[in-house]
Amino acid sequence: MDTASSPRRAALAFIFVTVLLDMLAFGIIIPVLPHLVEQLIGGGTARAAWWVGVLSTVFAITQFIFSPIQGALSDRFGRRPVILISNFGLAIDFFVMAMAPTLWLLFVGRTVMGMTAASFSTANAYIADITPKEKRAGAYGLLGAAFGVGFVLGPGLGGWLGAMHLRLPFYVAGTLALCNFLYGLFVLPESLPKDRRAPRFELHSAHPIGALKLLRRTPTLLGLGAASFLVFLAHYALQITFVLYGDYRYHWGPQAVGLVLMLVGACDGLVQALLTRRLTPRFGERPVLLFGMLCGIASFVLMGLASTGGVFLLGIPLMALWGLSNPPLQSIMTHQVEATEQGRLQGANTSLGSFAGIFGPYLFAQVFAWSIAPGNAMHVPGAAFLLAAALLAVALLTAMRATRGLAAAGMPTSPDPAHAAHAAALAVPANDSSIPDPTEHHP
Repeated sequence: MDTASSPRRAALAFIFVTVLLDMLAFGIIIPVLPHLVEQLIGGGTARAAWWVGVLSTVFAITQFIFSPIQGALSDRFGRRPVILISNFGLAIDFFVMAMAPTLWLLFVGRTVMGMTAASFSTANAYIADITPKEKRAGAYGLLGAAFGVGFVLGPGLGGWLGAMHLRLPFYVAGTLALCNFLYGLFVLPESLPKDRRAPRFELHSAHPIGALKLLRRTPTLLGLGAASFLVFLAHYALQITFVLYGDYRYHWGPQAVGLVLMLVGACDGLVQALLTRRLTPRFGERPVLLFGMLCGIASFVLMGLASTGGVFLLGIPLMALWGLSNPPLQSIMTHQVEATEQGRLQGANTSLGSFAGIFGPYLFAQVFAWSIAPGNAMHVPGAAFLLAAALLAVALLTAMRATRGLAAAGMPTSPDPAHAAHAAALAVPANDSSIPDPTEHHP
């Protein structure tokens, strides 16, 4: 019997639940936040849209600054306290937003959210702590499935709750985050023992520039960091322009858009839950990474050129297969740093995503506006999607070059004894042994 399996299963199950609850909480407020802003400023859709954009930028900048600090803190003091503080901070933030009588207090809430939203990056570091190298891609695929499920259920639930009362989704999101905190307080074991923690908290490296210097450690890490940034940037093509693009080109109303987004989330969740942990052990991390990026390029090209809504929908399964690229990309990056630096690495990754979020929305919004502007000789409504495809093509070439040496040397396939021994030492309640290991296939 594998003595490490029971605690690892319980820990993976918790990480899945915490990411799922966080995604539900974030997803619930998506349909109602613009309307709350509109209410607080006294009406005006265009003006409200501008303020929503400013709120998004404030969140991205704050997260860009504080993610490396959170990562360094988790390396020094452990993953558990950072995750718990993050969940508790999110709960307080959602309740503040639920009761905010003015727009400036809503800004305070979004700033606090950017400071405390550490559970995603710290969860990735937690996975690296407890999972052998050859199983990390499957474990990261599990987190991707939690993202997908949350994306499917969150916006639909938020729209239904918002129809009852505009602020009700914020109270529900706060309650979910608080339940997540309590669940972790009583269930979550620490994944990083004291003898594997960073000896000190170094403020000079716990900032975005200092954290990003970690990515210069090896050519592989630097190349994959650059590819990650381009992938983060390409994601905003769908997030920012999809609703307007669907209405402009296919005359899709809110209901149709909601159904398409649910389809996107469902396909992505299925791919992450079912394919990543099967394909990666069979074909290797590098081939799955490159195949996923190729699918992403194909999906954006198809969506950008689709003349009908039906053809656009054909790109959704391809976009879901794009999700195959992220778990092996994350896994390969974790192989390049020590256990004491996993938090800093995930903080640097989150900073890359936040940096993309600072100007990515503006970039794709402007490209879309230009592509449909009256009098524009180059009328290409899907220009934003085609730009995303071009960014992914550069990311693909960068990832190919960065992992070329790994392909020649061979990816790690044997279990890491240090991780296996540490997983056996994780202390969890005895009744958690019944929790199945989501990363293992049981016929």
